Amino acid sequence: MVTTTTDILREVEEKNVTFLRLMFTDILGTLKNVEVPATQEQLTKILNNKMMFDGSSIEGFVRINESDMYLYPDLDTWIIFPWGDENGKVAGLICDVYNPDGTPFAGDPRGNLKRALTHMEETGFKSFNLGPEPEFFLFKLDTQGNPTLEVNDQGGYFDLAPTDSADNTRREIVNVLTDLGFEVEASHHEVAVGQHEIDFKYTNVLAACDNIQIFKLVVKTVARAHGLHATFMAKPKFGINGSGMHCNMSLFNQAGDNVFYDPKGELELSEIAYHFLGGILDHAYNFTAITNPTVNSYKRLVPGYEAPVYIAWAGRNRSPLVRVPASRGMGTRLELRSVDPTANPYLAMAVLLECGLDGIDRKLEAPAPVENNIYMMTGDERKAVGISDLPSTLHNAVKALREDEVVKSALGQHIYTNFVETKKVEWASYAQFVSQWEVDNYLDLY
Repeated sequence: MVTTTTDILREVEEKNVTFLRLMFTDILGTLKNVEVPATQEQLTKILNNKMMFDGSSIEGFVRINESDMYLYPDLDTWIIFPWGDENGKVAGLICDVYNPDGTPFAGDPRGNLKRALTHMEETGFKSFNLGPEPEFFLFKLDTQGNPTLEVNDQGGYFDLAPTDSADNTRREIVNVLTDLGFEVEASHHEVAVGQHEIDFKYTNVLAACDNIQIFKLVVKTVARAHGLHATFMAKPKFGINGSGMHCNMSLFNQAGDNVFYDPKGELELSEIAYHFLGGILDHAYNFTAITNPTVNSYKRLVPGYEAPVYIAWAGRNRSPLVRVPASRGMGTRLELRSVDPTANPYLAMAVLLECGLDGIDRKLEAPAPVENNIYMMTGDERKAVGISDLPSTLHNAVKALREDEVVKSALGQHIYTNFVETKKVEWASYAQFVSQWEVDNYLDLY
């Protein structure tokens, strides 16, 4: 549904909106905002793309001598948050970032995804859909309101109360999301203690990435109201599963047909689907720095905790990197299972789309599917069928990223340069840190 300026002005008046959040995302995937009073003067400025902010303090944006940036709100992202007080409600708009001369800012992750979508359209496709599955943990707060690593339940996969004591928190999250227009499909406890998942319906990739950012904001806000801390950190605790964000992807043509589906194809997949899959697998090692962008991400990508470690694909088998869920027709999709929720969704999806399009353009052949449990295969067995590993550290992943021209082009020079520099600093900081594991294992021994 298209939202107009008239719609926004009417809702501000009718629903007593007194503040407006103008939201955008930095290159690390953190949602930022400028909050302004919803006065007539400010609304006029906002709706005419005249809202300026200082971009020099935002991670990966611009230098201090280039600081002036403009926020162009996407009116279709208009939402009114259900929380507020006697002073009125707070509404929000997700914005694109522009330069003072009216051109899109090259460092804006959302604008960068739009650039990839333009390329997709130029190749003859109409839309790219995403169904994300972000997982998160809920931890207790201490008496000062700081997060701990103490979970508030001992539940497991699909458990219910009283074992799952966070069901009321999840229900409130779902209610808030529904009020905001999300189509929530399922809510449940995940495998690890304290771990949860709420699935919302797929949509076009730009809206889906916007939804991921709002979803994270809602989850953290509602959790805090229940005396809990929600984290999308990939691996917050040793010895249990980490959190992933499986990405279900599908591509559509001008007629609105799902081009991954072919009733006569092998597994009812089209040649386009196999080429797209070939592109994903061909670039998987090199794009992992984007889909798994933190030092901690690689603590999740280890055997034994359900996260994919090996570059392969299958149908029903859930151990490879890419799975093809059973649904066919309009629901035909590829599920990439390595992505974790610390990824910047706009950057991750721009890269995945461009890698898939590269596979289509080059007519890359996907290898044979692997339906055996890869975790049970020996190294020699994996090597014999051409299965390789994902990067084991952020350091290795960033080195691989620097060698892939398709991935670099998908990010654009500005984002690529700033992302790599930021991650080099992150790795250097981690490399100098002495962990408790090292103390426990080496202090007495040596």
